[in-house]
Amino acid sequence: MIAELGHFALLLALMTSIVQATLPLYGAQRSDRGLMALGSFAGVCSFLLVAISFACLAYSFVISDFSVLLVAANSQIAKPLIYKITGVWANHEGSMMLWVLILVLFAAAIAIFGNNLPDSLKARVLAIQGMIASAFLAFVIFTSNPFIRLANPPADGNGMNPILQDPGLAIHPPCLYVGYVGFSVAFSFAVAALIEGKVDAAWARWVRPWVLLAWCFLTMGITLGSFWAYYILGWGGWWFWDPVENVSFMPWLAGTALLHSALVVERRQALVGWTILLAILTFSLSLIGTFVVRSGVLTSVHSFAEDPARGFFILMIIVAATGGALALYALRIPVVKGGAPFAAVSRESSLLLNNVLLVVAAATVFIGTFYPLFIDLIGKDKISIGPPFYNRTFIPLFIPLLLSMVIGPFLKWKRDDLKPIMAKLSWPILLAILAVIGVIVMTLGNQITTALGLGISAWIIAGSVWVMVRRVKLGQVPFGQSLDLMKSTPRAYYGLLSAHMGLGFVVGAITGVTSWQQENILSMKLGQTAEVGGYKITLKDMAQLAGPNYDAERGTFQINYNERPLTVMTAERRFYPLQKVQTNQTGIRTNLISNIYIALGEADNSGGWTVRMYYHPLAPWLWIGGFTMALGGFVSLSDRRLRVGVPKLNKRRPANRVVAAAVNPA
Repeated sequence: MIAELGHFALLLALMTSIVQATLPLYGAQRSDRGLMALGSFAGVCSFLLVAISFACLAYSFVISDFSVLLVAANSQIAKPLIYKITGVWANHEGSMMLWVLILVLFAAAIAIFGNNLPDSLKARVLAIQGMIASAFLAFVIFTSNPFIRLANPPADGNGMNPILQDPGLAIHPPCLYVGYVGFSVAFSFAVAALIEGKVDAAWARWVRPWVLLAWCFLTMGITLGSFWAYYILGWGGWWFWDPVENVSFMPWLAGTALLHSALVVERRQALVGWTILLAILTFSLSLIGTFVVRSGVLTSVHSFAEDPARGFFILMIIVAATGGALALYALRIPVVKGGAPFAAVSRESSLLLNNVLLVVAAATVFIGTFYPLFIDLIGKDKISIGPPFYNRTFIPLFIPLLLSMVIGPFLKWKRDDLKPIMAKLSWPILLAILAVIGVIVMTLGNQITTALGLGISAWIIAGSVWVMVRRVKLGQVPFGQSLDLMKSTPRAYYGLLSAHMGLGFVVGAITGVTSWQQENILSMKLGQTAEVGGYKITLKDMAQLAGPNYDAERGTFQINYNERPLTVMTAERRFYPLQKVQTNQTGIRTNLISNIYIALGEADNSGGWTVRMYYHPLAPWLWIGGFTMALGGFVSLSDRRLRVGVPKLNKRRPANRVVAAAVNPA
């Protein structure tokens, strides 16, 4: 009965979403306040219905109701409760349910908290959200129904993919989906603005918090996914330019550009057409990511489905959404396009350069991801594109972006002079040069590329700190006055600095772990000692363990440094009998400067076990940097000026006051 209730709630949600997609749009066209208000009611109802349906599916997993086909195929009685819950979205049908739940949640949030929006704009935004929700609800109901019953349910299920039985799965997919789906709000606002023919500073101020929220969660999702791959796959890497890694990275790049361009619209009423286009393309890339994961067109350890019919359905959604929005853009952009002129040296130009480089970088990743598929379609040859391609194309594009991001916050709007700006940056420049020289000296001139990478990292970190030092006039005025200036500085400004510093940490970590990592792969017997990164590692014990739904072989390793005991580490190799799948539980010891990484392999014929050992300098800062970037976004969101929109158009203050109240870059 629970499954039938969930299915019925989905059907009702589809009907309310269709109402949300049509009547408010018609009401906005005819200025009918009653029909426009219907959009908010339908949006909230759709969310409640999908939430009921999702709760029914989760309940079926928790109680192990194997009469539901999805539960029987992806769960088992012996599975721990945490994995029964996370197993709801560790499959195609359940993951799409989570996708739709987050989508209607955003629509409900607009309906509830968007009272400061003009009635016509709010109605059109909710209608566009309703169209997207209707498409994906139809996709779930007609191609991916999670509530199909089994006539003869088994006594136990097939279990969940063992590689996904990890606590990280409880956080990584929801964060990623909030990021993907969050960009639908920017898409809806862009299409609604094209229909209305009006984009102003108020519009940008309404859009930017939604973009920032999606960006924060997508940053967290990518960071968590990278860490999950690092410690669960046992191959010692954190990023491999895997197709599914790429399709999450592309909307992040485009979303970063959108976040900065919306600021220009808000402050200077410039780059309007570019910002609208970015909003369309960013969500389109999110849809493409959904298509790749669920169509099977590209192979990845992350893929949930290999069903061409499902992939074709999502492809049609992408064509309709992107094609329709771009066609509307071509027709209506002459009406809304505008903006104040600015000089070649100005903050607008800096942000425009930022946008161009980010978009070109995203295009490079897109080509590298889909070019092998294109070659496969037109001929019999199969090719693969790996890290060397991206190292030669993506990195050269990103270096000028990293160099310019420190200069941008120092520039004035409309027009500025570069010479005094560079004079203000003398200390960051000096620190970056010292970092480069220091690495060259330590490596005897053999690692120039590494020196440049760490120099860029120092430039970003020092430059971000120096922005605040200059803002609060530290050392120029009494310390108490500097404290007062710090207290009066908007939180959005602190968020900006945190995000930029986080990227600096990531750049330094990538440089260090890529250039200085050490590896030792060998067969070890009990009592044998090996060395990696100056650490001596001894295999002390091997034990057989029985888990809730797996059997494990655990190795215990003694770690010594400078002939003194440092710590004891364990690494496991787990075997899941039901799925006949083997996974790794790596041992990682960190001191926040470097990692020792051990992965246990299979036994050999000589009485030993294959062991992979790595020394990864600066690796912890990959994830510290990623979370610091996300934290910066959340700090910016806590700024009241990003949480409180302007009053409705018929009551709002003059445009010049709206612009004057806008926040600094975040």
